[in-house]
Amino acid sequence: MKVLLTKDVKGVGKAGEIKEVADGYGKNFLIGKGLALAATNEVLKKYEADQRKKAASEAAEIERLNAIKAKLADLKVVITKKVGDTGHLFGAVTKDEIAQALKDQHDIDIDKKELDAKHGIKTTGSHDLDLKLGHGIHATLHVDIKGE
Repeated sequence: MKVLLTKDVKGVGKAGEIKEVADGYGKNFLIGKGLALAATNEVLKKYEADQRKKAASEAAEIERLNAIKAKLADLKVVITKKVGDTGHLFGAVTKDEIAQALKDQHDIDIDKKELDAKHGIKTTGSHDLDLKLGHGIHATLHVDIKGE
């Protein structure tokens, strides 16, 4: 019996592979537990169509992320914070503040988790932060911290 694996099965194969298995094993275990589907023409056509759709949506997502990366290369985010007598900031500039400033100033919405600032920014001046946008795409965000 031929089955299309929907999940990885140890000793049989990975999800998306078509495997020849014993009838009882295929019907009772693999299909019964939802690990595979019987490899009929309809199932195979639907699987191929789903794979094409997934590839197209992934390509569109990568294109969108590259457009954001290109926009960020030319932008600078300016954040104003209170400064103490010693010239240091009161507190630190957090990822939330940077993401919100980017949204407010340039209408680009990013998740704060994409920012690679291990520690909050605690000094005034210009800072370059790495953004992990996903799909292996990294961008640099220029942040200028000004004291008030």
